Amino acid sequence: MESINHWILTIILLTPLAGAILLSLLPERDGSKLHAVSALAITLLTFLFTLHLPSHYNYAASGFQFEQNVSWIASPSIRYHLGVDGLSVWLIVLAGILAPIGVLTSWNTIKSRSKLFYTLFLLQQVAMLGIFVALDLFLYYGFWELSLVPMALLIATFGRTENRRKAAIKFFLFAFIPSALLLVGMIWLYNRTGTFDLPVLTQLAAQHAISPSAHALWWCALAFLVAFAVKVPIFPLHGWLSDAVQEAPTAAVMVLAGKLGLYSILRFSFGIFPDQSHAIAPLLIALGAIGIVYGALLALVQTDLKKLAAFSTLSHVSFIVLGAFSFTVLSLNGSVYQILNESLIGAALFTLLGLLYERYGTYDMRDYGGLATKHPWMVTMFVIMSLAAAGLPLMNGFVGEFLILSGTMHSLVDHHILWCILGTTGVIFGAAYMLTMIQRIFYGSLGRRSTEVAGWDLTSREHLELWPLALLFLIMGVASPYWMKAIDTYATQTMHQPQKLFSSDTKQMETTTYSSSVPVKMPVAASEEVR
Repeated sequence: MESINHWILTIILLTPLAGAILLSLLPERDGSKLHAVSALAITLLTFLFTLHLPSHYNYAASGFQFEQNVSWIASPSIRYHLGVDGLSVWLIVLAGILAPIGVLTSWNTIKSRSKLFYTLFLLQQVAMLGIFVALDLFLYYGFWELSLVPMALLIATFGRTENRRKAAIKFFLFAFIPSALLLVGMIWLYNRTGTFDLPVLTQLAAQHAISPSAHALWWCALAFLVAFAVKVPIFPLHGWLSDAVQEAPTAAVMVLAGKLGLYSILRFSFGIFPDQSHAIAPLLIALGAIGIVYGALLALVQTDLKKLAAFSTLSHVSFIVLGAFSFTVLSLNGSVYQILNESLIGAALFTLLGLLYERYGTYDMRDYGGLATKHPWMVTMFVIMSLAAAGLPLMNGFVGEFLILSGTMHSLVDHHILWCILGTTGVIFGAAYMLTMIQRIFYGSLGRRSTEVAGWDLTSREHLELWPLALLFLIMGVASPYWMKAIDTYATQTMHQPQKLFSSDTKQMETTTYSSSVPVKMPVAASEEVR
């Protein structure tokens, strides 16, 4: 078991990577499901491997587990360092369960170039898993950049309209340009400390030993935050979201927004720049509250279902931003839990919208109406998903939103009560646009497509896609402590880190923190001693 625990993260990474290589070598034949079946088998195997983590995780311990830390490149000092903690353990399982659902969702929609589609899809999963497990900044950056390429190609190649290439370029530029700033920040950190290793950098940050220059630290912290904020996206950096969501295939759009950027903020911004993160928290709380209402109001007036889903996503990830920057144990617990909830609910929403489009060929709500009698199982799934998204008690969305709002009310950040009240209105607006969507699609007057196209209810394969998600909505709503056992270790450790907010008397702070103004640069051996 010790050997398995040591190698499990590498096994999880290599399984979809080997699968992508295998799929690229298989011959492609028209009408063949060979690549879909192979991708399904690979993603299910990866999911089974991810279940090893929560089943063997030590919930009483803090810090990283299942670590693998070996030297990769001597100069500059780059290590193959993997590990998980309470923040990442369930996100890896989440990436594992979404992948086979994405394959099943694409079963009938990808009719040509299936080899390219499923190869890119598996590479995207490799990038996601790598981001969640990498504890070396350079290694992390490699996976971060890798996540951009398959997604841009999926949008450009398999988008549904002639605007797909424009949407792909827009997404790539929005994500890539801030990533260049991220790389500059990482190189600056290495120049100051001599290491890319995250645990070492976190300890140095807690001791205020990265740099004596408060201004340089601020610029580096902003480089990290902007790169992550665009990927979330945080309002008002969401310009790419609507176009990308409208064009991306359903399997790709499940992982398009939210989890990677939010995880990176919680892991790297909070870990390496705790003081700067606390100092900028009032602005991010305000942007989070505004994003909640802005996204919900725009979703409320949409007639295009994909646009409604895009602005709904903006509203939900803004909830997580509000909770994360409130800096209480409750709000951090709620934010991490809500990342899981938003991802699962978003996967169900996009899957259901994709099934409607597969039957009727439109995302315009005005073309629908009166479908409840024709599609009883589909309307059932829509209602379950909508109630979870609206935060109905006993559903998973309620737990995350309740913890976020409760924690925000106890925050010490300026004006937190005002922004919490504003954010709370997003719960009402969220219920409004989700229930309005259901009423117009399933219970309104018959639309043009409803009368012209017969349509069909859920098939056995589609039940297999949706019921695991529906059951998770309920189980995570009533048994949330099972997930919180791990998540709470991260939140508690984060809140107990030594923090020293920047005061106006910067010179005094620097005098008490450093014995000299000589830049701190640790050799590799010293870095390992700290670790």
